[in-house]
Amino acid sequence: MAKTTETVLEINLNHLEHNYRYFQSKLKANTKFLSVVKASAYGADAVVIAKKLEALGATYLAVAYVNEGVQLRDAGIKMPILVLHPQAANFKILIDRCLEPSLYSPKILNDFIEVCAAQQQKDYPVHIKFNTGLNRLGFWENDVDFIREKLKDKNDVKVTSIFSHLAASEDLNEKEFTKTQIHIFEKIAQEFNDKINHKPFKHLLNTSGIINYSEAQFDMVRSGIGLYGFGNDSKIDAQLRPVLSLKTIISQIHKIEPGETVGYNRKYASKGYRVTATLPLGHADGIGRQYGNGESYVNVNGQKAPIIGNVCMDMIMIDITNITCKEGDEVVIFGEQPTAEEFASTANTISYELVTGISQRVKRVIVG
Repeated sequence: MAKTTETVLEINLNHLEHNYRYFQSKLKANTKFLSVVKASAYGADAVVIAKKLEALGATYLAVAYVNEGVQLRDAGIKMPILVLHPQAANFKILIDRCLEPSLYSPKILNDFIEVCAAQQQKDYPVHIKFNTGLNRLGFWENDVDFIREKLKDKNDVKVTSIFSHLAASEDLNEKEFTKTQIHIFEKIAQEFNDKINHKPFKHLLNTSGIINYSEAQFDMVRSGIGLYGFGNDSKIDAQLRPVLSLKTIISQIHKIEPGETVGYNRKYASKGYRVTATLPLGHADGIGRQYGNGESYVNVNGQKAPIIGNVCMDMIMIDITNITCKEGDEVVIFGEQPTAEEFASTANTISYELVTGISQRVKRVIVG
């Protein structure tokens, strides 16, 4: 691809397909695949990513909130969409757009049944979430009887799936805890099948779960961050390809003398003759102040250029001493090298936070 002439976030659909095929290769032939596209598809573009995943044959999409699902429906996405954290205030528009809610508590179940009854819905598809140890959202193991009583003799809703979420599937030091979660979910699933005259499909595994606990894939698996190139493990990352690359250019080059300072609050003081470059992006674009004055670096013509001084709202300064470059040259913030995970780690954070925080003012460019 041609070098960029402005700040852009490249979205590589060929890399997305590679990652999707990689995770599919870990599954049984009849295992369904749910692709998570919440938070603008992890900072990319939810509509673009969803259309590609739909073409690849993914079974389900998942978003966090109803408005994210509405955006996809309004863009023409037809495939089933699971809303992981719906709010009662949005149930009517959820039904209007044929989105499928995760129901995770007695209140949210009651509220949704009431709305379905008022709108004369029949067998509306819902997904029941159980808490098996993450302690975030979900019914408890002993709530199966309550759910049975709420659904008995009613045809407003129909349970399409039951599911849970692993807390530490990427950490093999927590293998015993994860195995316990799997066992609890198996018990819940069996009790659900025994007590409710309907057998919904089951799903538990997230990205790291697919890699480390493939024996528990049940009827469907879910992948979010893995689709975008990160497997929470350096060995897995090497098998994946980054979908997102944040690139910019050098706006201006300065020669700094000993004792001169750079940026707000004079946080960087030169100990010698240095050459610096200013880049047109900053914390308003998603590169927070924590990346300044530390270990963070960007890639200039294949070489590491440390970020110096405080990150500004619209600008970052880097040290390019001993790097051959000129104004207008391309700079890679993250992508192939450094990866988003590597760049994020220099500021003690994770790729999830970095990529989902890239501002919408950054131009998205589709590759492939």
